[in-house]
Amino acid sequence: MSIRKITSLTAALSFLLMILTSIVLYIVPHGRVAYWANWKLWGLTKTDWGNIHITLGFLFLIALVLHIYYNWKPLIAYLKNKARQLTVLTPEFNVALLLTIACVVGTYFVVPPFGWVITLNEHVKDSGSRKYGEPPYGHAELSSLKTFAKKMNLDLEKSIRLLGEAGYGVNGPDTTLQEIAEKYNLSPQQVYEIFETAVIEPASSPKSAAQLPESPPPGTGNLTIAELIAQYGLNRDSLLHGLEGLGIQASADETLKQIAARIHTNPTELYERIKTVIQP
Repeated sequence: MSIRKITSLTAALSFLLMILTSIVLYIVPHGRVAYWANWKLWGLTKTDWGNIHITLGFLFLIALVLHIYYNWKPLIAYLKNKARQLTVLTPEFNVALLLTIACVVGTYFVVPPFGWVITLNEHVKDSGSRKYGEPPYGHAELSSLKTFAKKMNLDLEKSIRLLGEAGYGVNGPDTTLQEIAEKYNLSPQQVYEIFETAVIEPASSPKSAAQLPESPPPGTGNLTIAELIAQYGLNRDSLLHGLEGLGIQASADETLKQIAARIHTNPTELYERIKTVIQP
């Protein structure tokens, strides 16, 4: 057997498979969504695809180093001028260097066409969030039932009872949603849907003014102003006029992310400004 041939074929195969894993990781929903909805492609989770991508990367790197070793003379020949003198800055090398620098700088400053790749990636991932749904907070699947119930204002005993009645018994309140999901081949999202009705009803009192959570839940940046208003029972006119008073022109069909980008800030900062408008 030829080590040189094995090296070249390994580099080629690992490179092709890395293209596949790169495409998958490009289109996979945001991590919080993928883990919450137990996203899979061909039976593999986001973590599985990521791990395969990393190990293939190492295999490709090793094969590439060996490939350079076995093809050192041809490579050096690429760096020689017409007089057969070794010079690094050949026209071909300069073009390759400029292409590489343009890719790095263009991506950093998010300018076309490099910015199009980033924008498309965000669009694909955001569409995944809309399709599969956002978790109530980051890595909610890792919370125990006790912690999750407390955060979501749920009756813990009723939650466990509802799970049992649905045929999904748990060992106790310290069991995480992820453990329940894995045991019964469900997603954490499906587990939550079983007992989401176990909300603790507030004591009867005069209706309080609408309020936003202290911190924006995951995926808030993808909500339109209209969706934010509907979700938290806000007053549309007061919100839009309040933003206008802050010098922020917004329409109900724009997302927080779009508005934030237009005024050169981020969705979290915009969320804080919205809070000052509705909760002075």
